[in-house]
Amino acid sequence: CWARSARRDRKRPAPEARPLTWTSFMANSVRLPAIIGHTLRRTAFFALVALTTLLALGLLVTVFHTGGLSPMELLLLLLYTILFSWICISFWTAFMGFFVILFGRDRWAISRQPAAPSPDSAAPLARTAILMPIYNEDSERVFAGLRAIHRSLAQTGQLDGFDFFVLSDTRDPDVWVEEELRWQDMVRALDGKGRIFYRNRPENTSRKSGNLEDFCTRWGGHYRYMIVLDADSIMKGETLVTMVRLMERHPGVALIQTPPVPVNRESLFARILQFASSIYGRMFTAGLNYWQLGESNYWGHNAIVRIRPFLDHCGLPKLPGREPFGGEILSHDFVEAALLRRAGWEVWLAYDLDGSYEELPPTLIDYAKRDRRWCQGNLQHLRLALSRGFNALSRLHFAMGVMSYAASPLWLLFLIATGVEAFIQTQREPVYFFGENWMPVWPVSFAVEMTTVLLVTLTMLFLPKLLALLLLLKDGKLLRAYGGLLGATASVVLETLFSVLTAPVLMLFQTKFVLAILMRRAVGWPPQQRGDHMTSFREAALAHGGHTLIGVVTGVLSYMYVPAFFWWFTPVLAGLVLSIPVSMLSSSMALGRGSRELGLFLTPEETDPPAVLRYLEENLEEDDPALPVLRDKPHSRFVQVLTDPYVNALHRSLLPQRDPPGKRRRHYLEGLVHQLEEEGPDSLNAAQKRDLIADPDTLQRLHALFWSRPPANAGALP
Repeated sequence: CWARSARRDRKRPAPEARPLTWTSFMANSVRLPAIIGHTLRRTAFFALVALTTLLALGLLVTVFHTGGLSPMELLLLLLYTILFSWICISFWTAFMGFFVILFGRDRWAISRQPAAPSPDSAAPLARTAILMPIYNEDSERVFAGLRAIHRSLAQTGQLDGFDFFVLSDTRDPDVWVEEELRWQDMVRALDGKGRIFYRNRPENTSRKSGNLEDFCTRWGGHYRYMIVLDADSIMKGETLVTMVRLMERHPGVALIQTPPVPVNRESLFARILQFASSIYGRMFTAGLNYWQLGESNYWGHNAIVRIRPFLDHCGLPKLPGREPFGGEILSHDFVEAALLRRAGWEVWLAYDLDGSYEELPPTLIDYAKRDRRWCQGNLQHLRLALSRGFNALSRLHFAMGVMSYAASPLWLLFLIATGVEAFIQTQREPVYFFGENWMPVWPVSFAVEMTTVLLVTLTMLFLPKLLALLLLLKDGKLLRAYGGLLGATASVVLETLFSVLTAPVLMLFQTKFVLAILMRRAVGWPPQQRGDHMTSFREAALAHGGHTLIGVVTGVLSYMYVPAFFWWFTPVLAGLVLSIPVSMLSSSMALGRGSRELGLFLTPEETDPPAVLRYLEENLEEDDPALPVLRDKPHSRFVQVLTDPYVNALHRSLLPQRDPPGKRRRHYLEGLVHQLEEEGPDSLNAAQKRDLIADPDTLQRLHALFWSRPPANAGALP
């Protein structure tokens, strides 16, 4: 259907000729240098990637080609070419970002480009909706974050230009009722009637993308822009206002993505990742903008979207076939950005726009679980990369999404092939005399070439860390925010050691995920564990027991049969053998707080938190709701919505209008009512409870029933 739509677009008549004006002349004169500059940048970037890959490949071919290429050596060359080119893209992206930050802002950044005449900065902003799609999340954290954003936005004086929407796909009935009460409490506390909205979808069709589509088709006509958040997103009010003004200045831009910085976690694992993302991330995002420019990607949250083109071009069809490669598109954000680009709209990464934050999974296991959710969606992009109608850079984005997970099984296969080749080489006996030669023919040494290949690979992997550290020397205030030169250097060294230990574990996790998807085991949509918590020994043993066993067995075999290879393999083996203690210790909040006291893994957001993060912390610490019904948490919100007159009335008022249920549905609900009356609420599962409180007539009947003769196990009634 995308291909047919593209053909229709090509067949449309050309727009009417417009008279040449001074404004249009200046716009075209500015546009031509931009096109030339963009082309030169991308040509230089991809030429560097290709040249570096070919040089490293040439050295490796020189080593292998002496006795002809065996099938194993051909496999090694193929794997090394794919993996090294993947490393090269990352390296040259970081290298370009280093120079952009070192010499000042990029002249082609969205915030620096010449723009159409914009309205006065004091003029009212275009109507913008701030959307927070949620699914079985911690409602206290969700609404504490929204209150912090609301407060920060109010301080800009531009609050009237924004409305807030909490778009819930929550299935758990207790969480559903809690969300409604938190919403009502926020509306009362902030006088937000008519500006802060909540709705729970009856069916969570198409997950988050369907949630946003439902908003756009129902209420999108009231707004020019929407700012999409995640459940753990936090954004400064100044950043939100700047995003809207940038969209107003650039009418050809459909989406601006901000780089969210991870914050607010206390476990050692999360603090290490927060530090790494903060210190390296700004360099990588600047590098991404250097070569992606107006054809950037969309990460699904902390971004502003122009609603009209999003509605016109971003409807997502179901892929043919069944899951995991068919069915609903899971990683919808990449696809939506590609569809906007196909329609001629620009998509930008505002790498220099700060004030955008998110939160990370607190443990290694939770991080891997989140990867499992994303893996299937990214692998779906393999078939989209070959679809008709997309431009070259969009196809590259799809391929990079696939490679972000396919790299792990490829690395594992490369390591296995390297070990097998090393074993084969040890079994060969050198032959010094051939035919009638009376002088010995000594084996040729390729130690220099192999050492060069190894050093080039290690340089590509670790030099960006040094470059990020060097950038701190440019800004003394920023250097102090990272703990000074000594603290930042020690943090980079320790983060590097930690990444070396965890990389083999994540490699095996992702390889397992990819293989499971290839075997057509689809993933559901489980809620994320976002709060800090410790990993128990049992949980770590179940998750990493196989990793430890693989590390021990591989280490013993390599030491027995290929001892020289064993010592090269020790970094990988160490990460696998130590996976259980590393996973447990890195989840410790005590170690995370201790590292902060030692000045390790500090970030500017920890050293000097921005106001919006302080507001969030205050909201979570106080948690003094205005609604009395929220202050004392009952045993069950489900029972509360059946018994408490206020909660019952609020919930019924928020239920969407529906057609009366059919006979079959009425009999089903009648059976649940009898089950509830005879066996109590504990006999019902979450889906059955939701069905009961989703029907207003049944809910009103149950309210009267509970006040007349409550079941024995209904809990304390108000």
